[in-house]
Amino acid sequence: MQQGAITPWLYLMPAIVIMFIFIVYPAANTFYLSFRNSTNTDWASASCVPLEPCWGILENYRYALTSEIMRIAFFNNLMWIVIMVTATVVLGLLVAVLADRVRYEPWAKALIFMPMAISFVGAGVIWKFVYDYRPGAEQIGLLNAIVVALGGQPVPWLTVPLVNIVALNFVGVWVWTGFCMTILAAAVKSVPSELLEAARLDGASEVQVFRQITVPIIMPTIAVVVTTMVINVLKIFDIVYVMTGGNYGTQVIANQMYIEQYTNFQTGRAAAIAVVLIAVILPAMYFNIRRFREQEATR
Repeated sequence: MQQGAITPWLYLMPAIVIMFIFIVYPAANTFYLSFRNSTNTDWASASCVPLEPCWGILENYRYALTSEIMRIAFFNNLMWIVIMVTATVVLGLLVAVLADRVRYEPWAKALIFMPMAISFVGAGVIWKFVYDYRPGAEQIGLLNAIVVALGGQPVPWLTVPLVNIVALNFVGVWVWTGFCMTILAAAVKSVPSELLEAARLDGASEVQVFRQITVPIIMPTIAVVVTTMVINVLKIFDIVYVMTGGNYGTQVIANQMYIEQYTNFQTGRAAAIAVVLIAVILPAMYFNIRRFREQEATR
């Protein structure tokens, strides 16, 4: 009996050790560093400047929560959530429903999903060339070349505030719509065809069938997709870093964390931002896991 009780732990031990080394220890160390100064030689309170606001040992969290650059980052992440999450879920659902009605459904879905095969860094590089702007010179960026060919003036898509946020979000939508479509397409196919046929026989239009039958049935899946996309957006880094570097008012939380660590060499601030980011993501992760377990329980 004793040997039988120990055996499962022997199988789990390699995974537990790896998890501790690469997840538990780094997370604990990051939490510890968030209370230290930039050189890890003293507590964060040693960085306080006389006659200026100071939160003592929580000084790094004061910066992470109240500094001007972090306010911009939080606002931009909120913009990403509103624009990108809404667009990817809505477009993914529409494609999932409409693709079922075309003859070449697998090819249509493969085409929409294809951007997911590209790394986010690669997608950023591709779209940076598309948005390229050269004042007073020939436009080699595809979008500005089209604008000029139509008689318009080239636009600095990545340097104009708000315009650049929308432009960056478009790249995210281009990449992630295929993911949403794949998950939602599976949910749409699980809707009983008998219900749909009965509604049509009762005189319901296709729009009514979609709104009153399909959407309510797949709503749990939509909720999971939405929370998954919220988590992805809160962690967004690659696209912003490659295309603007966080300049021109496009800064986001993860990119500012990177800058604090590797450009400003403020390890304590970077760790505090990381902890805040995790704290923001955890509720969405909890909701997602709970929804997933509820779905598994109903099967």
